[in-house]
Amino acid sequence: MNHSFIIIAIILFILAYLIGVRKQTWLLSGFNEKHVRDKKKLSSIVGSFNLIMGMVMVGGAFIKHPDAQALIPILVIGHMVLIAYVNMRMIE
Repeated sequence: MNHSFIIIAIILFILAYLIGVRKQTWLLSGFNEKHVRDKKKLSSIVGSFNLIMGMVMVGGAFIKHPDAQALIPILVIGHMVLIAYVNMRMIE
């Protein structure tokens, strides 16, 4: 079992709850919160992404495969794509 994946998953689950459910978009960096068109949609997208990636990390923690470490770059690239999408589509 990979303990670092479990820690990352817990952090992602906490962020998914705070951003997706509690709508605390101030936790997101990389944009000015006042320029976002639809904060509800933003919190829903980011919260869902964090929840899904948290589940992937939990699954990856129990896989005994040498390529399981490839999940970390996928997580980082996914967040970069998400930031680019938000900045291009949801910012005025």
